[in-house]
Amino acid sequence: MAEITIRGAGIFGLSVAWACAQRGASVQVIDPNGPASGSSGGIVGALAPHVPENWNAKKAFQLDSLLMAEAFWRDVETAGGGVSGYARKGRLQPIADDAGLALAQRRAETAQALWQGNATWQVVQATGAPWEPQSPSGRLIHDTLSALIHPRMACAALVQALRPKGVHVTPESPDRGAVLWATGVAGLEQMTAGHSRMVGNGVKGQAALLAHDARGLPQLFAGGVHVIPHGDGTVAIGSTSERDYDTPDQTDAQLDAVIAAARAAVPALAQAQVIDRWAGVRPRSRSRAPMLGAWPGKPGHFIANGGFKIGFGMAPKVAQVMADLMLEGRDAIPDGFRVEDNF
Repeated sequence: MAEITIRGAGIFGLSVAWACAQRGASVQVIDPNGPASGSSGGIVGALAPHVPENWNAKKAFQLDSLLMAEAFWRDVETAGGGVSGYARKGRLQPIADDAGLALAQRRAETAQALWQGNATWQVVQATGAPWEPQSPSGRLIHDTLSALIHPRMACAALVQALRPKGVHVTPESPDRGAVLWATGVAGLEQMTAGHSRMVGNGVKGQAALLAHDARGLPQLFAGGVHVIPHGDGTVAIGSTSERDYDTPDQTDAQLDAVIAAARAAVPALAQAQVIDRWAGVRPRSRSRAPMLGAWPGKPGHFIANGGFKIGFGMAPKVAQVMADLMLEGRDAIPDGFRVEDNF
């Protein structure tokens, strides 16, 4: 039986642990701060695709992962009885003007080929329904690939799914077998300290949770913010992207601006009460893509880091390729995602 040690109990660490345990490996997960203690403990959870144009390995990897997500999270929920908050309900975006309309129509054509019939990107007429965002052109983009998840709940569901397989998150333990470092911002800082250039950095984000029941409706991207109708009857909105910050876990007036933008773009939220405010620092690799693979110069050690804003959407595919690499020696990591691209 292969032995795997996962250091870091965020979305990448827990997802890889789940994939390895499913294949029969003996897995331990180590995190001194507990599960989802960093940016994976957020509240937004927009699993939204890159635009269907200028196709590259990153977009293809994300497409695979988004299409894997429904089965991935269904298996997690079945195994442990938890609720991830996953739902593929699509996304609406307003179109500002004629130039935006022409661009959206071109992307609708390329989506037919690039998404291979698995989802659609189309221009639709606004109907004035309460949940629709304000659209100056009277048109909206509607894609059926976007999904949503509740990050905190999803990580808790993974922890519950791992327990029947004898996998628990512990604060410390000696390494056993291959070691995966999925340690987020702290890990990027550690790697940067050992190199002559920056490997990655943290980017602060702030988000809010509103008391408004829009469950079952599409997510929105309007006014520069993501609006996510969770299945528990709340709506998450976010988020900021701050390279410079003094208080990583505290919110400020920048979040107030995000809330105001969401209320202006979606009138249905105008009177919704703010019930939670969240701030956290997300790990961004130098290449901006997830950083995956063997740790150069450290035999038996591997890295999965740099999820930044797309970590939850990338997690099913990241889990698959890292389990392939650590358990079978099969390297299916695409160019642009490799650890060496950041070292």
